[in-house]
Amino acid sequence: MKELDLLKKDWQKNGNSFEQISETEIYTMLHKKSSSIVKWILIISILEVVLWTTIGLLYNSDDQLISMHHEEWIGYYGILNYINFGIILIFIYLFYKNYKAISTTVATEQLMRDILKTRRTVKQYVGYNLAMLGLSLILGFILAFSYSPEVKVLMEKIAGHDKLIALTVLVIILLSALIFGSFWLFYRLIYGTLLRRLNANYKELQKIDF
Repeated sequence: MKELDLLKKDWQKNGNSFEQISETEIYTMLHKKSSSIVKWILIISILEVVLWTTIGLLYNSDDQLISMHHEEWIGYYGILNYINFGIILIFIYLFYKNYKAISTTVATEQLMRDILKTRRTVKQYVGYNLAMLGLSLILGFILAFSYSPEVKVLMEKIAGHDKLIALTVLVIILLSALIFGSFWLFYRLIYGTLLRRLNANYKELQKIDF
């Protein structure tokens, strides 16, 4: 926000005679910055979909289910994947709509409303992705402990050994926390940084509007 600070200093230096021009310049800069931030949110969300789609193609969960002799789960997983993909596409469409709205708006109040709407959509998107990750981890462990031959052999070996059972449970919890924490950190760094910049723009627009 260095350019904005310079504009504000220039505004204070020149006095009230240039107040309207300075407000217009500041609004233009905030408008441009906000539009750029929302564009990056859209781009990153699309890249994220491409990444996970590629990983999904490389790692076929159907093969795992077939190896466990429980092909009946393939259909359920397929339905879940289609629903998840559809919801993600809806979020991307909303990001696109937010970008178009912010790019074309000309009123300060409307820009502020669009920024709040974008922030809300991003938070919902992140919350949904983390919820789906948690659900996927739970389903994955349930299927592994219920049907995986390797896991069954492991459980038979540690049966009756309380310390080994406790250690196994601890490893599962730590592994789940590590995976979930890594995703949370990713969203915090990427989308969190963009949202903080967007929020800073909103606060500056409040100063202009009021």
